[in-house]
Amino acid sequence: MAWERKLMRTVRCQNDQQRGTLARLLAAVADEGGSIGEIELIKEGNQREVRDIVVFCEDETQLDRILRAMSANPGTRVLEVRDQVLELHQKGKIAIRSRYTIDSLATLRKVYTPGVAEVCLKIAKDPALARRYTAVSHLVAIVTDGTAVLGLGDIGALAGMPVMEGKAMLMETLVGLSGVPILLNTKDSDEIVATIKAIAPTFGAIQLEDISAPRCFEIEERLQQCIDVPVMHDDQHGTAVVATAALINACRIAGRDLSKAVIGQIGLGAAGQAIAQMIMNLTGNPLLGADLSPQALDRLERNGGRRSSLTEIMGSTDIVISTTGAKGLIKPAMVHSGQIILALSNPNPEIEPDDALNAGAKFAADGKSVNNVLGFPGIFRGAVDTYVRQISHEMYVAAAEAIVAETPAGELMPNPLDKRVHHAVARAVAKKAIEQGLARAEYVEYVEE
Repeated sequence: MAWERKLMRTVRCQNDQQRGTLARLLAAVADEGGSIGEIELIKEGNQREVRDIVVFCEDETQLDRILRAMSANPGTRVLEVRDQVLELHQKGKIAIRSRYTIDSLATLRKVYTPGVAEVCLKIAKDPALARRYTAVSHLVAIVTDGTAVLGLGDIGALAGMPVMEGKAMLMETLVGLSGVPILLNTKDSDEIVATIKAIAPTFGAIQLEDISAPRCFEIEERLQQCIDVPVMHDDQHGTAVVATAALINACRIAGRDLSKAVIGQIGLGAAGQAIAQMIMNLTGNPLLGADLSPQALDRLERNGGRRSSLTEIMGSTDIVISTTGAKGLIKPAMVHSGQIILALSNPNPEIEPDDALNAGAKFAADGKSVNNVLGFPGIFRGAVDTYVRQISHEMYVAAAEAIVAETPAGELMPNPLDKRVHHAVARAVAKKAIEQGLARAEYVEYVEE
């Protein structure tokens, strides 16, 4: 079974320069079930060496055992244990920076008073000029109420802030958009809609993030009807775009005809419903869906799917997609020969890919291989650059097809940090918006400064 890396710590060790000391130390980590990452030599002396060793383990209990074993290794002294993840998040991961240096009174007068008054008056006369003379055209609100953060559940908006910061970092790094986290201290759908509607003039688009189902469906639908910029719930559509691209690539690798395959979706929350809808629109065929919620099954049926069960899906489908968040839900005995299985829950899939393959699956992957980051940056870049009111189904399909086109032969997904992929997605989305007559502004492709 693939090993789950939950905790990562950097352990600084001083080792005697005697043969076997380092080897025994690494073996001690492995004996306690840990895994070794990077090893960096910090200091080398005549008698001792100091190294930083990255250790992965499942939980704090196992970490304590590993540290005791390392300390007990002859010739080793543990000097420090650091959590580099927490270190990276200190003071947050994002900041607002000025695009221009204010180094003279002349510049001050241009960017602020009195010069800025002229710009304000022009926008007052013609609000469309805000896209040219303010940051509105590249600001994206990333909004959460903290009710469905990662696989952690309802932990509150404030606890979801690190995720919102991460999304903002990815937007800026990959496509040059400025993501602004917005934390809502309410779970009331009416209040959420009213708040986002009130702040919408600040932004070129709204990204809804980590809002629980089924509330997320209503909130997105209502917002898109009452504001003038595109709204996308990433847990729905971003996931659906990337999962669809992965499914197309998986079928190519496995030699399966997607249009003729019987497909099952296990888990019909925000991601599952959107994946099911996108696949049914793409293939024209009904999809089998399973969920514990009768309301979720009703929604699937209204959208053209067929209610099913875990047992039926595992026993009768060619392709299984699961987004339940339930670790180990799919047992190896349920897998039948030739199936394609995408167990997309993070951080713990419904079945480990190795277990699925050993049980007879033709192809298997988990959520670590199918990353949302391949979708939302380019989708938003293409949408805001064409100034569309809404992102159409066809624009989402264009994004998925662009990801497929950028995937190296034999791979499931392209490199999520390859900026060329994100620019290709943005171009495809923008082109489709123009083709559909949805663009309200002349498209100028984003080029990094």
